[in-house]
Amino acid sequence: MKSWSDVYLPPIDGKYFFPQLALCNSVTSQNQLLPIKEQYRIYVCGITPYDATHLGHAATYLVFDLVNRYLRAMGKIVHYVQNVTDIDDPLLERANRDGIDWEDLAQSQVDLFRGDMSDLHVIPPESYIGAVEAIPLVLAAIEDLSAREAIYKVDEDLYFSVHADPEFGSRSQLARDEMIEIFSSRGGDPGREGKRDPLDALVWLRQRPHEPGWPSPFGQGRPGWHIECCAIALTYLPTPVADSADPFVIDIQGGGSDLLFPHHEMGASQAALITGKEFARLYMHTGMIGLNGEKMSKSLGNLVFLSELVKSGVDPMAIRIALLSDHYAKDRMWNDSLLTQGIEFLDRLRLLLSRPEVAPTSEVIQNLIFALSNNLDTVGAFEILRSWCVETENGEIGGHAGELSRAIDLLLGIAI
Repeated sequence: MKSWSDVYLPPIDGKYFFPQLALCNSVTSQNQLLPIKEQYRIYVCGITPYDATHLGHAATYLVFDLVNRYLRAMGKIVHYVQNVTDIDDPLLERANRDGIDWEDLAQSQVDLFRGDMSDLHVIPPESYIGAVEAIPLVLAAIEDLSAREAIYKVDEDLYFSVHADPEFGSRSQLARDEMIEIFSSRGGDPGREGKRDPLDALVWLRQRPHEPGWPSPFGQGRPGWHIECCAIALTYLPTPVADSADPFVIDIQGGGSDLLFPHHEMGASQAALITGKEFARLYMHTGMIGLNGEKMSKSLGNLVFLSELVKSGVDPMAIRIALLSDHYAKDRMWNDSLLTQGIEFLDRLRLLLSRPEVAPTSEVIQNLIFALSNNLDTVGAFEILRSWCVETENGEIGGHAGELSRAIDLLLGIAI
């Protein structure tokens, strides 16, 4: 599957110091330093394309774009992979509701998502992989897990046994009752007759009437959600030879906080059994975006769509500022005031950076780097820029507007 257009990353002077990047590990709720390496492997879960990109989606992908930018600014190689769950129950249900072909619906929403990410200046993934094209990888993963006696049949469907992984539950740190409740609300089927454990996850669904299916050794059907991401990550983010002693398959598994369980827990368990290693060095999750006091979600129908804001004339860079104006891990509310502040701050930066004389900039750039190295402290980064704005408005000189503009673009993804 095609990604979107590449993004130009301006160079940065070698005089600036980049500390190790510290990010909050969802497993421990503590900041953790990424080790210094030449290459990093990041997997971020993508969309299920049955509706347009809302601001919750956008906020998540902006956060991992900052990680990508920081590591690249350090001069490192980043292998970044993102999937598209282009076959799943919600997609089929929406297509059936609207009386359109499910493939046409998926394609239209993927195309819209690509445009949204381009508008937001997000670096495209190195590999952008759809679930349908990954079906051969899923089948290989299921066969591998079967050989480890981690797969069993319920009627004509196949399930992953969570008891096959002695570390199951260690990533999400939830009590069993919580896991069952969340599993039920996020696509799981804990009450299904014939399962060995309520938490066991579907990996292959035998074809149902009037639904698509693909041939497999297990019968015509389609993949489960969790095994899809596991198979894609293991294929497109292989452990480099130079890192063969690394106890982790990848460096960062990322997504919204609603993915920690069951999605990331299940995928990590499956990958651990296949590889004999812990899946991710660090599990990183973004907070939820709400509107008018409630979580923004398709089920509630209270979504704010990125494409509609852009179509109305809002500069995508202002949206980027607004979404990064609070800390990424916090659940937070979206409102018109937030967007207005983003527009005003963008206009202020552009006006001041167009001046021939501006306040000193070298220390500003170094402090931006320090702020972002500390668990992507965008709140601190914007405060640093606001202080520089005040200094410039007060007539201080000695800086280089072009250098600061390029640094803002490189580090924060805000094209001035």
